[in-house]
Amino acid sequence: MSVQRNYEREFVRTFFTSPTAVQGEDDSAKMIRSAAGLRGIQAPDVWVPDNEDATAPSMRDEGARNIIDVVAEHGADFPGEIHPRVVWHRDDAEKRLAGFEYMREIADPENGAVEDIDGFVIPEVGDIDDWKKADEAFQQIEADHGLEEGSLSMSVIVESGEAEIALNRIRDEMGKPSNTLERMFMLVDGEVDYTKDMRAMTPTGELPEWPELRHNTSKGASAAGLIAVDGPYDNIRDIEGYKERMKANRAKGMTGIWSLTPAQVEVANKAPLPPKTGTWLLEVGGDEVELASEDGREVYDGDEVSLSESGGSYVLAIDGDEHELTEEELREELLDRTSYVPSMDDIVESMEEFEAAKEAGKGAIAMTQSATLVVDGVEIDLSKDRMWDEATYQAAQTPITLFQDVYEHRPDQHDDLAEIYGSDVVERATQVGN
Repeated sequence: MSVQRNYEREFVRTFFTSPTAVQGEDDSAKMIRSAAGLRGIQAPDVWVPDNEDATAPSMRDEGARNIIDVVAEHGADFPGEIHPRVVWHRDDAEKRLAGFEYMREIADPENGAVEDIDGFVIPEVGDIDDWKKADEAFQQIEADHGLEEGSLSMSVIVESGEAEIALNRIRDEMGKPSNTLERMFMLVDGEVDYTKDMRAMTPTGELPEWPELRHNTSKGASAAGLIAVDGPYDNIRDIEGYKERMKANRAKGMTGIWSLTPAQVEVANKAPLPPKTGTWLLEVGGDEVELASEDGREVYDGDEVSLSESGGSYVLAIDGDEHELTEEELREELLDRTSYVPSMDDIVESMEEFEAAKEAGKGAIAMTQSATLVVDGVEIDLSKDRMWDEATYQAAQTPITLFQDVYEHRPDQHDDLAEIYGSDVVERATQVGN
């Protein structure tokens, strides 16, 4: 039995924060005013006007008013969801009260913004009882303003060991008569404060990777029907590092990531989607090297592999070793070292083929991948079969389900998607699996 989700969005790719008030500017709301104008592939799935860490304490009262003004004016046209972040702290009643007051002010219908506010983000939560305190604040605000119960979603930032432990309890607590934790939407990692809370140290002073935290957050989200989001990647110029972080996260089931700039938003919006073209990879020295497609052949163009042929036998030099092989032995060696990253069209075509086979009464079919690999001008034909059954089909469907979720909820990105994939592939991708 699948876990019930209480929100339409099954995926969030981008969690974009921007300060709500900037000191020394003629328009202190310039950053959130700019963010409210983002559209298409540069607009995040979730925009977070940040009235906590991104905004100076002395500016937060003004920041709350700026959220109201900007969202009231531009919120209806913003293509993603809007979830302001307010102050909170598991050990500080004064901060919890301030967060409550900010939420109550922003959600007051008389201020004209709440119709376009989807929820709030609560930082620095502690154990599960603290999550319930935050939920009670939401309940009171909804009751005070005559809003429908549960109409404001709650997302939390996991920034402490207490909060990480609470991830194991959230599923059991949701739905109890004493709370309305069904309003939970996102679980967001905050590695900076988590590092401080854990008293962790590294020789360079850089943040630890915290793969365990990301795994636990993703697991907690999966168990409770929520969405998992990774924390900020501070080196905004390191785009390749950002991509690698997202790639590692997706292998844990965590699609979303914090974005600090519109450039990061664009990268993070595209990264989880299936690629436009398929790519063959060759394992060399423990790494996977992308082969170049040239005239229907997959060409290795590096210095770490060499291949020569003489009289029907081959000499393959790779990973510091030299192997004399027959053609069949060479083919087996290269098959073990190659893998294929399917394109959007490949995935859709394979799913369509399996659906047709299932309709014809077949439970499993073989899918063939073939390529001509070229190393030092020597060609070798490779072919491998993969059995597709219902479980394989379901696994392949995840990136398509993501695409369909994006297509449904982000119509402002339709033109971008058609430009990337072509309108025919987009049309087929929206239909397959339904």
